[in-house]
Amino acid sequence: MRLSVAYIPAAESGLVVSSAVVLTEANLRTDVAEWFRMEPRTPFLMPETTGFGGTPMAGSSKFSPDRLVPEKDSRRIKVTFNADRSRALPWSFTPQQREVRVLPGETALAFYTAKNDSDQDIIGIATYNVTPFKVAPYFNKIQCFCFEEQKLEAGEEVDMPVFFFIDPEFNDDPLMKDVDTITLSYTFFKGRNTHSVSAVFNSTVPNLIS
Repeated sequence: MRLSVAYIPAAESGLVVSSAVVLTEANLRTDVAEWFRMEPRTPFLMPETTGFGGTPMAGSSKFSPDRLVPEKDSRRIKVTFNADRSRALPWSFTPQQREVRVLPGETALAFYTAKNDSDQDIIGIATYNVTPFKVAPYFNKIQCFCFEEQKLEAGEEVDMPVFFFIDPEFNDDPLMKDVDTITLSYTFFKGRNTHSVSAVFNSTVPNLIS
């Protein structure tokens, strides 16, 4: 199923924000060796509250209602979407839209599609960053699929949403004057527990049935 990008009115987005789950790098579980072989776009993972190294901001204080009001007099910023994956992960992974244009303070909902092209159940984990790196403190993800184990069954295809906004303070920073385009990139890696998924299922289910 293909889902188009959606812009969420501020009055409605507050309801979503109140129940959003803020994801942090503490949930990350990957094959470290594979991680460094891939040379991911972000050299190091830092807490999302810093915006360091192109890692977008996350934190409930960033989602207050006054920050979710579109800056009508501002220029629209083009947000493009990029998708990468580890060579060890036999998935297809693509953004459903090439770009969207948003006002600072305007919430937007975009989608990626992931498909397990193998004949085995596989767990994947995604990391992300934005470029140019200096934009990271102003790019806020309200909810997404990163840093959480995503299990896809053999041949399964799923749509993965990203709910985000650009902080209105973006307009007040002189260093942002030359930024007209932001690229949001996700990279999927093979999860460490992948090899045990089928084994656990095969050993548990027969015992439950018998």
